Amino acid sequence: MKKSGQNARVNEPKASNRAVLAGRTFGFKSGRFPVAYCLASLVLTIVATPFIEELPSGTLIEAILLTIVFLSAVFAVGGCGKKLALALLLAAPALFARWASYSRADDLVSTEVFRGTGMLFFGFVVLQLLLFIVRAPRVDSEVLCAGITIYLMLGLFWSLAYSLIDWLAPDSFVFNAGPASGGSMQGFQALYFSFITLSTIGYGDIVPVSKLARMLAIVEAVTGMFYVTLLIARLVSLYSSNQARND
Repeated sequence: MKKSGQNARVNEPKASNRAVLAGRTFGFKSGRFPVAYCLASLVLTIVATPFIEELPSGTLIEAILLTIVFLSAVFAVGGCGKKLALALLLAAPALFARWASYSRADDLVSTEVFRGTGMLFFGFVVLQLLLFIVRAPRVDSEVLCAGITIYLMLGLFWSLAYSLIDWLAPDSFVFNAGPASGGSMQGFQALYFSFITLSTIGYGDIVPVSKLARMLAIVEAVTGMFYVTLLIARLVSLYSSNQARND
């Protein structure tokens, strides 16, 4: 009986070390930039987008909010060393292009460069957060925030993709509702269509008509459906395994 108790005490530090190692590997150890800050900046940006577009200084505010999103994501998943350097390397060209397009409002090249590089950065962040959730030893607030952050970043990722397609092929989407001046997949229009597709609601007010646009819509809808399903399964599995160990 005494030997069993000693083994339990010996194993406890090992389990604790594994949890700390997982946190250090993905930059979420205690004292680092919490992913909750990245989530908060994402929510603020998404909620504020339709309102700031109507303001005279809306472009500047949008650039500031996106900068906050990018930097918070860099420090949330970057950790230290090579991963931080890679995150900064992916974020830097996107931010440079975004501010360049702000300083020159008619510079479409900088705008599209931002969309392309922004997609690469969001894809990197989503991958890192997925790895963090998969390797997490238990369900906690960081895991839950990471799961929600991934979903919102997927919506932003595809909104940039739709805007890029609309620039390359302007007739890729048909608008069946809304003002005539809103018939462009830019800004909030792209964001709205992306989240409607990701959540598989599909009101029909914006319809993809080109083959590439339709394929992107299919991939996004399937991704949104399977992501939610797999995320719930993973969280339930983590919770159940922890409960079994406690019992």
